[in-house]
Amino acid sequence: MTTSQTAPPAPARTGSAGRGGPAPSRGPRPEHTLWPWLFVAPLVAGIAVFYLWPIVQTAGYSFTETGPFGGSTFAGVDNYVALFQDPELYLSLGNTLLYTVIVLLGIPIAVGLASLLNLPGLRFAAVYRVLFFLPYVAMPTAVAMVWRVIFNGDFGILNRALAVVGIEGPYWISTPGAATAAVAVVGLWSSLGFSMIVLAAGLKSIPPELYEAAELDGATRWRQFRAITVPLLTPSIFFVLIITVIASFQVFDLLYAILGSSNPVLPRSMSLVYFFYREGFVANDKGYAAAIAMVIFLLIGLLTALQFRLQRRWVHSD
Repeated sequence: MTTSQTAPPAPARTGSAGRGGPAPSRGPRPEHTLWPWLFVAPLVAGIAVFYLWPIVQTAGYSFTETGPFGGSTFAGVDNYVALFQDPELYLSLGNTLLYTVIVLLGIPIAVGLASLLNLPGLRFAAVYRVLFFLPYVAMPTAVAMVWRVIFNGDFGILNRALAVVGIEGPYWISTPGAATAAVAVVGLWSSLGFSMIVLAAGLKSIPPELYEAAELDGATRWRQFRAITVPLLTPSIFFVLIITVIASFQVFDLLYAILGSSNPVLPRSMSLVYFFYREGFVANDKGYAAAIAMVIFLLIGLLTALQFRLQRRWVHSD
């Protein structure tokens, strides 16, 4: 008599190591990884066409020399050698730095004004913010026309006000040094509203409990401002600082509109961008102008990198 033998049951399907774990995931499907690139493709294409390619093209032009009847020939580094030997480069750089320093003085003013407008119970705070922001959105040419009347040496309201206290004001936009400072004051006034809006948003992110605890400890308003407001507002101050420096190194329209193209003081008060404009579109030296543009680009990049490096020491990151 024979006994039938039953085959043993098949082992359960396990993971790759045979320990009964879950099967390894196969990863995202190829069609799933394609969708994010399709969404960002228009933005990437726009940046590449309108930002990256012009930078590469300008860098290429900076190594060429433009002929009197058009056309260009390769000139190597001759444009850069001539540029760094040109005293007008350092003159325009000094004017740009002076303009930048004066405009940066608007940041502490904006911090104080934003803090005042953030006080609880202040009436018409929204109206004040709009009034401060209007110069930022106004056309630079219209702003320049108004300030040209204010700075007029003969009948301007500024010199009339100085005459009341016995001070004889100069011809602001016709005097070397004073012309650059006058344009910088207008730049400070125009950028004040933007800085205030950014800083006011930063003030909203500060927990009010900190001020309540400080008030219970007997801290004055000034003490609260120094110990709470300014340290916690440093990220917003850093952002405004970056934007202000970049915009100041690109100043052109305000300078050109206030001083005017026929002003004899303009060659001594020109900014870096005006220097680029004059060489590229007035003197028609495209290669030399491209070298100036690359110097401006590198200066802005170096200053921005330096600010990011130094912000670790003073920006509150918590």
